[in-house]
Amino acid sequence: MKRKLFLAFGALCCLLLSACHDEPKQRPDTPRDNFEALWTIIDEHYPFFDDKQVDWTEVGNRYRERLTDDMTPQELFDLCSDMLKELRDGHTNLIASHDVSRYWIWEQYPVNYDERLVDEHYLNFNYRRATGIKYALLDNNFGYMYYESFATNVGEGNLDLVLNHLATADGLIIDVRSNGGGFLTNVETLVGRFIDGRTHVGSIQHKTGPGHNDFSEPYDYYFEPTKNHIHYQKPVVVLANRGSFSATNNFVSIMKHLPQVTIVGDTTGGGSGLPFTSELPNGWNVRFSSCPVRDVDGHITEHGVAPDVRVDLSDADAAQGRDTMLEAAFAILQSQR
Repeated sequence: MKRKLFLAFGALCCLLLSACHDEPKQRPDTPRDNFEALWTIIDEHYPFFDDKQVDWTEVGNRYRERLTDDMTPQELFDLCSDMLKELRDGHTNLIASHDVSRYWIWEQYPVNYDERLVDEHYLNFNYRRATGIKYALLDNNFGYMYYESFATNVGEGNLDLVLNHLATADGLIIDVRSNGGGFLTNVETLVGRFIDGRTHVGSIQHKTGPGHNDFSEPYDYYFEPTKNHIHYQKPVVVLANRGSFSATNNFVSIMKHLPQVTIVGDTTGGGSGLPFTSELPNGWNVRFSSCPVRDVDGHITEHGVAPDVRVDLSDADAAQGRDTMLEAAFAILQSQR
């Protein structure tokens, strides 16, 4: 059971795609050959060209003009990194021994989260921690959980302790602001506590060939409710921001379609699918998402998930010790009491 999401995604993206790790055709270790290897890997396996309206041929031609045969490794790395940034994809990285290229999409948007503000003015520095989750029963009798990273494994026993402590709450806030993602198995573990039957949570595709539009039909995937453990079926608000990325993006897209859940905050940072890796002749690795993921309505989640209620953290509120987004969550839960 640990877990169906991993098995479904793994089977589709690894077995049907042939592999989640690709060995390119042998090329000499020259700046030009490394560049061409990288361009070709992306050209044949990257799944979001049309969705992002990226003309990869034009991008390749433009960056080839900057290539020289006597480039240093650092100059080549910088050139290749700049080319990959044209994809506007926080899941795409060029990995060398000296650096990792990155595209931080959330740096363009308001942070919308201040941990100290929540700890001091709402939790009064009086909270518990278990299985990577900070949690407390607030004075207004709403439960609060802050999950910092889906890279921290969620233990079923620990999650029972968390939900048991919050069982008397009139509503629950799950705060995943600035959670940069992690393991999809933890998404299934957590979601399993908020569903009461087999639930359709999205679909996934895989590449079937080197063409930009060579895709399988979408495969639906489902979650099962966690058995023999505590569930929470009262109203839930999920707080998200642009730093809610990757596996967190997937979590928000799934929770948004549960009837008792309201998503509050900003659009998530996006990122979806399982990683595909390949190696260049010089030993550098490129990593990116290879399998488009859709929500239950068939919408691609790569660009992020919009909230049900759009709220920013106001500077004026923060100066007075108020978290605008958390206050909005309180108002929603209060209306459902």
